[in-house]
Amino acid sequence: MSSVVQELVFTGSNVVLPGQSVGVPATIVVDVGTGKITEIHRQRRSRQQSPNSTDGQWLDAGDKLILPGLVDAHVHLNEPGRTEWEGFWHGTRAAASGGVTTVVDMPLNSIPPTTTVEFLDAKRQAATGQCTIDVAFWGGVIPGNQSHLKPLVTSGVRGFKCFLIESGVDEFPCVTRADLELAMDELKGTTTVLCFHAELDGAQPDVSSADPTLYSTFLASRPQQLEVDAIKLINSLHAQYPSLRLHIVHLSASDALPLVRAAKSTGLPLTVETCFHYLALSAAQIPHGHPEFKCCPPIREEVNRDALWDALIDGTIDCVVSDHSPCVASLKKLDEGDIMSAWGGISTLGLGLSVLWTEAQRRGVSIGQVVDWVSFRTALHAGLEDRKGRLAVGCDADIVVFDPEVEYKVKQESLKFRNKLSPYQGLTLKGRVEKTFLRGHLVYDALEGFGTAQPIGQLL
Repeated sequence: MSSVVQELVFTGSNVVLPGQSVGVPATIVVDVGTGKITEIHRQRRSRQQSPNSTDGQWLDAGDKLILPGLVDAHVHLNEPGRTEWEGFWHGTRAAASGGVTTVVDMPLNSIPPTTTVEFLDAKRQAATGQCTIDVAFWGGVIPGNQSHLKPLVTSGVRGFKCFLIESGVDEFPCVTRADLELAMDELKGTTTVLCFHAELDGAQPDVSSADPTLYSTFLASRPQQLEVDAIKLINSLHAQYPSLRLHIVHLSASDALPLVRAAKSTGLPLTVETCFHYLALSAAQIPHGHPEFKCCPPIREEVNRDALWDALIDGTIDCVVSDHSPCVASLKKLDEGDIMSAWGGISTLGLGLSVLWTEAQRRGVSIGQVVDWVSFRTALHAGLEDRKGRLAVGCDADIVVFDPEVEYKVKQESLKFRNKLSPYQGLTLKGRVEKTFLRGHLVYDALEGFGTAQPIGQLL
């Protein structure tokens, strides 16, 4: 006699399914044992229609949105080595509070960086038992580590990150064209992806005599031409290695968009991400003496922001990520207001969906398009699309209940990441995550928090 499969059931009037621009009535059935979606019915079902679920395994979201969990493919969790900056425990809890069910951790700023299998194992060991959500890992390309790249692929990294300008930490130096050719020779013929911090060293203006507390000084020090020159180099390398997937991280310069469009028009496998902060903030909004707004490349002018939105909507830019890059408060130089010497990085985990939805509504962008940018396209970029980023049969039941109408003010005490510094503090955002489920298990509730259960996140 076969046993009855226990089911979790999620139903509602506004379920955002693949290919839908808006929510539709639907019911999602999940196998409790596997955490996989087993059925999707295009109707809102009643409790009586699900005899294999208990009252505690039934959720009716009503008119609130049911979304797939976000996949944030650009996060710095900084453990081991700089755990005081963030860490797996705080970072993954913060992510869950914003509807993120998978993060892909960058190879820096941990010590050691993820540039060998040994260092990847150290990072996985540090993460074990700490993760509220699932975590995958990028490897790193630095000068001289090309022999480690294929073993890292075999060991499960989702791809690689490199810098064309100094990274800010000594243990992760930038690469030259010659370094990249050695690395790309190793990676050609694989299905991995090589990601670039696309600012090219060499064209930085001298601003040493300018006021370091003025945001305009910092903006002048990182002109758009740094990104343009970098993408010219990337396109040149891509012509040499046309089968290798390349990706530009955190694009901020609209002047580089013609180069991206030209490369994509030839059919080269190139993808591009931008960040929540480039889409939601502009230079004119940034007060002087506030280093919490500093990131590299920088937040630019309003006309640039509009151009990034246009490129996102037309598909030139593929996806949106956080580039959550925190540090301890002392490195942000808040007391001095010294933007030039402060650490460059913006803390966003827990806020990204609300930040993007707030701005998307102003621009007439649908929730289906937002979900595509932050869930499916990011999963595709990281090679996780077979199980993440969609509400589809066979995928993990990573599910978010999102209230698109509620407004709230970002307060320091509500931030879930370790160092509670964010340029979004004080802003009023629209849309809030009510509940986050990982493989059908509730991992965050806006009213009850995280509970006391042991973390169930997996290392992918």
